[in-house]
Amino acid sequence: MPSFLLEVGTEELPARFVDEALNQWRSRLPKLLTELNLTSEAIEYYGTPRRLAVLIKGLPSQQPDQDEEVKGPPAKTAFKDGQPTKAAEGFAQKQGVSLDALEIRPTEKGDFVFVQKRIKGRAIADLFTEQVPQWITGLDGKRFMRWSDGDLKFSRPIRWLVALIDDEVLPIAIVSHSISYHSSRQSLGHRVLHPNPVSIPNAEAYVSTLASAFVNVDPQQRQTTIESQVRAAAEQVGGIAIVNPDLLREVTNLVEYPSAVVGKFDAEFLEIPSEVVTTEMESHQRYFPVCQKGSKELLPYFITASNGDPKKADIIAAGNERVIRARLSDGKFFFDADRKVPLESYLPKLETVTFQADLGSVRSKVDRIGAIASQLATQLNITGETSTHIQRAALLCKADLVTQMVGEFPELQGVMGEKYARSSGEPEAVAVAISEHYLPKGAGDALPQTIVGQVVGLADRLDTLVGIFGLGLIPSGSSDPFALRRAATAIVNITWAANLNLNLNELLDAIVTTSDQLKLTPEDLLKQLKEFFLQRVETLLREDRTIDYDLVNAVLGENDQAYTERALSNLLDVRDRASFLQTIRNDGRLSAIYETVNRASRLAAQGNLDTQQLDPTAVVRPDLFQKNSEKAFYDALQQLNQTMQGHADYAKLIDALSQSAPTVSRFFDGEDSVLVMDDDPDIKQNRLNLLGILRNHGRVLADFGAIAKQAS
Repeated sequence: MPSFLLEVGTEELPARFVDEALNQWRSRLPKLLTELNLTSEAIEYYGTPRRLAVLIKGLPSQQPDQDEEVKGPPAKTAFKDGQPTKAAEGFAQKQGVSLDALEIRPTEKGDFVFVQKRIKGRAIADLFTEQVPQWITGLDGKRFMRWSDGDLKFSRPIRWLVALIDDEVLPIAIVSHSISYHSSRQSLGHRVLHPNPVSIPNAEAYVSTLASAFVNVDPQQRQTTIESQVRAAAEQVGGIAIVNPDLLREVTNLVEYPSAVVGKFDAEFLEIPSEVVTTEMESHQRYFPVCQKGSKELLPYFITASNGDPKKADIIAAGNERVIRARLSDGKFFFDADRKVPLESYLPKLETVTFQADLGSVRSKVDRIGAIASQLATQLNITGETSTHIQRAALLCKADLVTQMVGEFPELQGVMGEKYARSSGEPEAVAVAISEHYLPKGAGDALPQTIVGQVVGLADRLDTLVGIFGLGLIPSGSSDPFALRRAATAIVNITWAANLNLNLNELLDAIVTTSDQLKLTPEDLLKQLKEFFLQRVETLLREDRTIDYDLVNAVLGENDQAYTERALSNLLDVRDRASFLQTIRNDGRLSAIYETVNRASRLAAQGNLDTQQLDPTAVVRPDLFQKNSEKAFYDALQQLNQTMQGHADYAKLIDALSQSAPTVSRFFDGEDSVLVMDDDPDIKQNRLNLLGILRNHGRVLADFGAIAKQAS
């Protein structure tokens, strides 16, 4: 069975685009083959800085033949007096069949002409000649470029194309004005180690042929090789390599024939904070740092994954050492210069840094963070020294933005603030909070561990959300330039992880009330913010795969704004209720009460009882009872109310509901059962009130009407 190879040769591609392009092919090509009615035994994807390739093995030589039924014109139009008309002749000609092949069949709209056609499958060579150029030009990416005078856009200029079906060249072409690329079997090897063209004899010889030209086209193999070499090189100098997964992935797509090269720098640079040295190496030079065994202390070595000639390793190392020496010298200068004045002295410079055009400077934001942090401390009953530390950390949390070090390395914001706070004599709690308030910086990142860092981090994000939402800049679709979704998610995650008894409704009301830079009305702003936070809460609960989807609906409520907003009044409670519901579903306690509470909830919706009413004696009239089951139900509700009065113990509630379940069942289905929807409106309302009281007690835990019945 034939194999097909496509290689797109280019100038050096951005490392990220190599992965993006291959992932797009992984997503699209199997679907395209299916649409063409083609099967394959395997599809392999390859990429390096200078090429993207796909090898499809085990293809059929052509598409299978297809039987197709085509509907034509109405029979009365196609035939007149038993003879074919121009309409029939035209239809037959268009379908490539004789008039004898036409059939008349009845349909819902009358008799129509049909034809059965046998469509012969096309050869894959013909299909791929048409389709493959679109595989290339259809790739998406950021900052695509044009070159020469053509309209063709790609991540980097295309330089050659290889297209083979087994050992035959498939003639594909990409043409744009004066630019044209025609496929051949000629590829290029490593730019330094094998600069001459490489002839690929057949599709399945691709990997081995390029390997002989010092190009490893398999990204996963290159990554494994790089990691192994880097770790071995670190061992040789008595240390352990710090292998950042993101850096490893990036470096993998920067080299075609990797070889680890060890470099050294002056030990005096280890006096600089390790975060600075590591950032210099990883973010700016794509070097792997080396630390001591059994310690996070750095050693004066680094390792690079070179794409050059391994025989020139000493020359490559010397060049890398000159570069890192200059970079670390700058870092040391910035670090020493920044520490000559206290961190607080940088605050006036924040006036010159714009947070957002309509929201003023970063200095203004700092003042707002302090005010919100004070409101948070009050709500969380934080007083004394901790409260003082919160205010101090809020004041200094952005001061390092205008230091020379952070100006050069923005990714060190917060980290340097912590260092400079310590050197300025600030309390340890303040220094740590300055760094922590930025956490989490991304998905899976650590959360702040101290109460001071947590409060300042919450205040910072709340200020951003209220301010940006207040300007009407609300995220839509995938557009979220201010990372507001991430900010709101972080607020919920920090609250849950630290078990902070936070009432987000009250907090948002207080912040919005004191804001004076709003383009939305306070009412609209609060509505938008609360809906946004509820979406984040719902998303996080759904992402917890241990909690069933309907139980998430049950704790948030359905079509009941008052109940839904309850989640924002106590973020811990909504999390705990969802978890508890899953627990009682798993151990069977939920199923024991489900039928009665759910049925009561659905019927009670036809009444008008206030959902906050829990006392049956206030709304139920015993004198209207007609059956003993009503009296028993009423007595059970009284006992339930007395048991739960003043308690928010959900386990106790479930026990109480379980005890009342048999009585409620007799009310519905026993020998003494009642018809709830009685003709007498007073009796009907009285019975609906009984059900409403039971529903309301259930709603203390969940909206039972949203819970799906589980199969037994």
